[in-house]
Amino acid sequence: MWGLSFLAISVGLESLEPVLLAAFRYDVAAVLLLGYATFANTTWRPTDRANVSAVLAGAVFLVGSNAFLFIGQQTVSTGMAAILQSLLPIMTSLWALGFLPEERVSMIGAVGIVLGFLGVGLIVRPDPAHLLGSEIVGRLLVFVQVAGVALGGVLIQRVGPTLDKAALSGWSMFFGGLLLHAVSVSLGESFSLPTSFEAGVAVAYLGIFATAIAFFIYFTLLEVRGALETSLVSYLIPVVATIVGVVALGESITPLTIAGFLVVFTGFVILKRRAIADLLNETTKQEERMGS
Repeated sequence: MWGLSFLAISVGLESLEPVLLAAFRYDVAAVLLLGYATFANTTWRPTDRANVSAVLAGAVFLVGSNAFLFIGQQTVSTGMAAILQSLLPIMTSLWALGFLPEERVSMIGAVGIVLGFLGVGLIVRPDPAHLLGSEIVGRLLVFVQVAGVALGGVLIQRVGPTLDKAALSGWSMFFGGLLLHAVSVSLGESFSLPTSFEAGVAVAYLGIFATAIAFFIYFTLLEVRGALETSLVSYLIPVVATIVGVVALGESITPLTIAGFLVVFTGFVILKRRAIADLLNETTKQEERMGS
């Protein structure tokens, strides 16, 4: 669902302003998630400090940061934007070092972080003669979005919310959507509802499937499988998005971009080598128990 979202963004950008499109995405998702939370007999109102803080962190960073993605994707291909998302696990680990006291990194782990940023360098490939070119600026904007989303996830973990996952996501998207509308107005974007069939489908897909349903699945997996295993989805998103971009939009991807993605993945494996080993051992034991 997330891999296809980059195609939907490209389609929506043909007739809608970027930040306004992002706001519509979270407007739709907020209505669906809060509606579900209201009627599902769950704790859905953020009344204490921890839950309010989590909602605000989600609104500003998890949702608000996506303005950079939508603006950046005006000049960045769907595959490129998706590949940059593969830095999310490493950026999350980096933010965790500063905000989660229990997080530590060894010298080998630091090598993994450095490799991650070297991979991003291969993907972005800044040209000293055209540092302010639209494509380079677009890639950097997508990188800012990744850093913001990673920070939001860490801040939410730090405050430890007790709110139901649908309500937490819904309120974050509700207030984040309001923030995006305010940013849209401040940037002078003209307000208009989707008028073409394609734009309507793009907004519907982004709001319903790529946000409301996908985030509900994501937070469910987070509870069942844990943060590490769930974060590995970041390495499947670019595969789907790149294939779709090539087939549907005729985009191309360079060998250096693929190499950068592999370097980022290698950096993540080095950084989380112990956790990955524990995960593999746990999976093997589960398979043995099921077999017996």
